[in-house]
Amino acid sequence: MNRREAIERVALIMGGTVIGAEFFLSGCVTAPKNYNELFSNDQVALMDEIGDTIIPATKTPGAKAIGIGKFMAFMVKDCYNDKNQAIFTDGLTKVNDACKKKYNADFMACTPAQRTEVLNALDAEQKAYTKTKKKEDPNHYFRMLKELTLLGYFTSKEGCTQALRYVPVPGKYDGNLPYKKGDKAWAT
Repeated sequence: MNRREAIERVALIMGGTVIGAEFFLSGCVTAPKNYNELFSNDQVALMDEIGDTIIPATKTPGAKAIGIGKFMAFMVKDCYNDKNQAIFTDGLTKVNDACKKKYNADFMACTPAQRTEVLNALDAEQKAYTKTKKKEDPNHYFRMLKELTLLGYFTSKEGCTQALRYVPVPGKYDGNLPYKKGDKAWAT
């Protein structure tokens, strides 16, 4: 066997390995889950607006800017059981119902001040419910909305790096780091 034949055979073996691996791995890929199986685009837009009312844009981006509606839809679909999914989706309707009752308009049609007032009332309602809630009682929909908003925002790139103090590679541990009132919390 000469050098040229050896190179051709090695190339054939290696090429077969690469092609075979690609074929094998492509058979293992699952299709990405679509949040629209559980939520409509209007509901995702509503979740964006609810999230942006909870964490509005200031010097840092708001919850809507990070796509909090898609995050919530993804988390509810993949992480909540059927019972909590139903509570959450019914809760979106209840948010709109609360706006209609108070302002005769959907949440999306209300002003930012009206949205804040409705969400503050729902937050007070969920706090009272949580105080008296038994372990077997279902979760309150607004608490789920608020917790997912906070989780999604503060684990996003924007939330970690702009709303919190962030050091990509932290140095040594300093348990006596000076803190001034008004300093951001640490993300790392």
